[in-house]
Amino acid sequence: MSLIHCIYCSAASVELDQAARHELLARSQANNARLDITGILLYVEDAFFQVLEGEAEAVDDLFLHIAGDPRHSNVTEIIREPIVARRFPDWSMGYAELSRAEIMATPGLNDFFQDGRCLQALDDGRAKKLLQAFASGRWRQRPSIRTAAAR
Repeated sequence: MSLIHCIYCSAASVELDQAARHELLARSQANNARLDITGILLYVEDAFFQVLEGEAEAVDDLFLHIAGDPRHSNVTEIIREPIVARRFPDWSMGYAELSRAEIMATPGLNDFFQDGRCLQALDDGRAKKLLQAFASGRWRQRPSIRTAAAR
């Protein structure tokens, strides 16, 4: 068993209202559960930041599918590396919509977002800080949809 995580960011190439985002989320959660892929999706000002974790082949195939999806532009792989264990084992796709203010309150990221850059320019260290902030509970008070197994 060869577990990896792939962390990427992209920009929405079409306007997605809340209903469209939630419909996309529901379809993606079902697909991820079928593929045994777990992770999170953060949405900030029309930018996506996602962690995909699972078997290398399944994660790589899904990432290629996402990169070819016309709803995404500027798809940028930030990290792809082996992992010992999943960080989000109960979530086919945890989800949070964040504001710029919430990002600005995260130490290590606040200076990065002040100059107007978006998630596409995150480097490895900052990507990990954002992942760690989410994993440690930041933004978890927001509604998120978990897999049936976690309920």
